[in-house]
Amino acid sequence: MPWRTPPADKVAGVTPDPYRVWLSEVMLQQTTVAAVTAYFNRFTARWPTVADLAAADDGDVMGEWAGLGYYARARNLLKCARAVAADHDGVFPADHAALLKLPGIGPYTAAAISSIAFDLRHVVVDGNVERVMARMYDVHTPLPAAKPELTDLAEALTPQKRPGDYAQAVMDLGATICTPKSPACGICPWREPCQARTKGTAPELPKKTPKKAKPIRHGTAYIAQRADGAWLLERRPDKGLLGGMLGWPGSDWIDTSEPRPTGTPPTDAAWAVVAGDVRHTFTHFHLILTVMQAAVPVESEGSFVAPSDFRPSDLPTVMRKAFDLATK
Repeated sequence: MPWRTPPADKVAGVTPDPYRVWLSEVMLQQTTVAAVTAYFNRFTARWPTVADLAAADDGDVMGEWAGLGYYARARNLLKCARAVAADHDGVFPADHAALLKLPGIGPYTAAAISSIAFDLRHVVVDGNVERVMARMYDVHTPLPAAKPELTDLAEALTPQKRPGDYAQAVMDLGATICTPKSPACGICPWREPCQARTKGTAPELPKKTPKKAKPIRHGTAYIAQRADGAWLLERRPDKGLLGGMLGWPGSDWIDTSEPRPTGTPPTDAAWAVVAGDVRHTFTHFHLILTVMQAAVPVESEGSFVAPSDFRPSDLPTVMRKAFDLATK
């Protein structure tokens, strides 16, 4: 079970494994516990230590990550595991500054590992904590501008003793009681000192700066299958969206509607447009993909993956959607 609730070994008085804390916190970035749990359990079963993960094949790790999104996290996961194995003898350093030097570990993750795994006093601030602080102190400055103020308020409340337990308690408070909609103020342990509850402003906090409308991009995905059942796939470049993931060849994704970009087909074939389209939302834009499909001969050139080695679940969600559309 990923961290955000006290794990069994913590309750028993055993210091949590920094590897498991790190892994869970990386997975939980911009993702819910419900979405992460199955991934966390699979990762820790397949790679129970940071040394195991460091020695893993890149493609295997990216495949297990498929569907979780924000794929730069998976690439940094491998880089960090290998740095810990190579530079720290396979043990996460119990030092906040040293943690910050590891790939993919920023202030939040370093603070979470420091406090939860090593019981060091560092303020841990995620979206749940920001919401609790905004309501506790009736802060009406909209996010993201309010972040420094909310961090200072969280810092002032963080205790010297058991800071990791405190950090998890506040995150859980925000996730289960001080929720974005319809907060359960009646059962909140902080209901008395909560200024927003007293003033009746809790449901409207924290305020947020309105987001700009996301642009719509269009593109084409080419799905080809050989007569022997093999699929034409490509490994996307490490840098960029879906970096390092398996995917279908295709066009660039561009901000235009007419004409839709088609790019260059990856091989000569009788390509046919699949009825319907694929719609997927990324952090900064909506994507609409046209799917082209073709059957190609066994002698066709390209990076084909045999049916026995192909798992649709290894594809990122948008590519899985294209596969599902083409094979329904």
